[in-house]
Amino acid sequence: MAEKISPGMQQYLDIKADYPDAFLLFRMGDFYELFYEDAVNAAQILELSLTSRNKNAENPIPMAGVPYHSADHYIEQLVSLGHKVAVAEQVEDPKTAVGIVKRAVTQVITPGTAVDVGQTTDNNFLVALDKGDEKYALAYMDLSTGEFKATQLSDFSTTLSEISSLKAREIVVGYALKADDRQIFEKQMNLMVSEQFDFEDIHSSLSRLENQVASKLLAYVKRTQLRDLSHLQEVEHYEIKDFLQMDFATKSSLELTTNKREGKKHGTLYWLLDATKTAMGTRLLRSWLERPLISSSEITKRADIVQLFLDNFFERADLIEALKGVYDLERLASRVSFGKVLPVDYLQLENSLSNIPGIKNVLLAMKNSALEPLISQLDEIPELIRLIHNAIDESAQRVITEGGVIKTGYNEQLDKYREALANGTSWIAELEAKEKEKTGISTLRIDFNRKDGYYFHVTQSQLASVPEYFYRKATLKNSERFGSKELAEIEEIMLEAREKSSILEYDLFAQVRTETEQYISRLQKVAKAIASIDCLQSLATIAEKYQYVRPVFTQERQVNIVNGRHPVVESVLGAQEYVPNDIKLPEETAIQLITGPNMSGKSTYMRQFAMIVIMAQIGSFVPAELAELPVFDAIFTRIGASDNLISGESTFMVEMMEANHAIQHATAHSLIIFDELGRGTATYDGMALAQAIIEYIHDNIHAKTLFATHYHELTDLSGSLEGLENVHVATLEKGGDVTFLHKIAEGPADKSYGIHVAKIAGLPARLLERADIILQKLENKPVVRQASGEEKEQLSLFPVEDNHQEIIERLREINLDNMTAREALNFLWDLRDDL
Repeated sequence: MAEKISPGMQQYLDIKADYPDAFLLFRMGDFYELFYEDAVNAAQILELSLTSRNKNAENPIPMAGVPYHSADHYIEQLVSLGHKVAVAEQVEDPKTAVGIVKRAVTQVITPGTAVDVGQTTDNNFLVALDKGDEKYALAYMDLSTGEFKATQLSDFSTTLSEISSLKAREIVVGYALKADDRQIFEKQMNLMVSEQFDFEDIHSSLSRLENQVASKLLAYVKRTQLRDLSHLQEVEHYEIKDFLQMDFATKSSLELTTNKREGKKHGTLYWLLDATKTAMGTRLLRSWLERPLISSSEITKRADIVQLFLDNFFERADLIEALKGVYDLERLASRVSFGKVLPVDYLQLENSLSNIPGIKNVLLAMKNSALEPLISQLDEIPELIRLIHNAIDESAQRVITEGGVIKTGYNEQLDKYREALANGTSWIAELEAKEKEKTGISTLRIDFNRKDGYYFHVTQSQLASVPEYFYRKATLKNSERFGSKELAEIEEIMLEAREKSSILEYDLFAQVRTETEQYISRLQKVAKAIASIDCLQSLATIAEKYQYVRPVFTQERQVNIVNGRHPVVESVLGAQEYVPNDIKLPEETAIQLITGPNMSGKSTYMRQFAMIVIMAQIGSFVPAELAELPVFDAIFTRIGASDNLISGESTFMVEMMEANHAIQHATAHSLIIFDELGRGTATYDGMALAQAIIEYIHDNIHAKTLFATHYHELTDLSGSLEGLENVHVATLEKGGDVTFLHKIAEGPADKSYGIHVAKIAGLPARLLERADIILQKLENKPVVRQASGEEKEQLSLFPVEDNHQEIIERLREINLDNMTAREALNFLWDLRDDL
């Protein structure tokens, strides 16, 4: 016989059936309860006490709970670990409910829809993906700021790169997903995959597929948030090709916004350039670095303002001070829309808007037309300032329900209730003094608690003096509590005033919130202007600090960087320690082939070039004495070894995939940076591929390319490829010691100095001596190099003697691929014995 289920538990099961993939927090009084498997899992994750409901039943129901006032902390923990949380609230007053209290889910919180993001200023993008006719459409939204954009993408690889760049935690898929693709999203990219097939067309000006994916994303947000979100902006179309194209691997290898070791901001270009003073400015700076411009006119507009801020030191100092008083307007607006705004948020909003006139006056004082577009967007919103100033008390705290939120004088009825409460307090004091004198009970006092209300407190020793008109309310161990008719009358007035004032104050606060909603779009516009101003002053501040110069953009395809520096490395080492380098690529030179030892600075030199290009194309000044550049349309890199262990791809496979991506997508206006390409396979395989790639770029793509290699044989290509030049990292060799000068010089390197690097690494002296002997033997009989295009054959490193011909034949005939390690070792021993 099945166990009988209570009406309350049946209500829980009915709601849970609609949200099977989420932890259901079921409000019961002062707690959110979890049941069954949710309770077991949540107890383990959140370290909660696991109890049970109906303990005496044959199958007790597992149960765990969290207090409602601290639920946000537990929800944040679950969501940060990649779980969904559905919150079921009591949607009717338990006092007036007939039967079981009605409950319903009021919000579903997921990794991509979380808006209470703590202290971080980073965006939290929720991504949606749809597919049609072999093309993909992607839309993304940040619920904490209202940003909403969409684009169309040509292939799955580009789509994955864009999702990675957005650092999304959740993807909403609007089509039937293949198992392999789901595996990529869930296992390799660590994304929560949600589905949304139904949608209401939002009728935007986007393409059909973009409109469809944006509509599905909006439908998913409405389905999970269950409220009108007035702060969501109209969906905006963007094109990846309208910005400097960099795939996720490139951004990662250059460490633009996150470092490789920890995935944090420290040690990145973003970290270096961030002297912003507002949360909006910090987010926008990151966006600029992720998407540098390719329009020289737009770049010039930004650089003009950076120059202006540099030239006006005192005005910039005043501007920085004014910006410090501006809070996160975008997220304050979203809190209003979500109905989560607190009294302190209004005070921050008023303070922020009060700083706008100061910011505007500083910009006006500079008297420059370049600032006019920004000045025009600095809307002070005086009506909102007035509303907040009149309504919200300056000493208001975070809690809405405990009074002290609405300013005295804002509402006449509320003032009357407060007056009654104030008078009641004095009435209580007067009554206490009167009864002390009348009864002669010197320790008599009037106290209050929720259970007994107001009462006279009388100790055991003075009970004999209690008058007849006192009536007993409660008996304690050493005292008793009494009431009187007069005290009850005062209590009735005060409790009514307290209850009604609390309800009225909450209602008035809700009215203020509703009124504020009409200003959300204006707040978002002024937030964008503040963010731009903040980013530009930040670039000016950093340019001044590190003595950067303004880059010059030319129509010619030539690069002339004099004494360029890697900005991050320089900031860590200090200007005195860092060795600057020129980078000169005339119109006719497409490729620089860079040779030189490890640890000598080849990678820094190449990264330096990419960093300068990116900085220049966001409108920043750059670390150099002079920088003349074309506008690049894309940067492709292959720097450093990295296996993709999750997907089982080796270093060499990753190398070839990234090289292919560059070859397939690069144009004559692109920048390609390849470091040690081909080293992941056998020497001659790698060398052959490296040469073929260089020749292909030279003959077919014509992109500006820096190619670092240890294959010294490739330096001969300068004889057959007109657009290739050799450069190397200079060294100083004296008395057997080698010093890396970190300076790029013309021509190929004559040595690799690998043994010297091994010495620095601390390998044993005997091992290094042996390596040096072997090296000298090999260098005395070098590999014969053939000219480009001729048939190449690997020649012997050792002299051939007639009596060794038999051994050589044995070596030629042996099939090494089919030998075990032991067989190969035995074969080697036999050869040595014969020799």
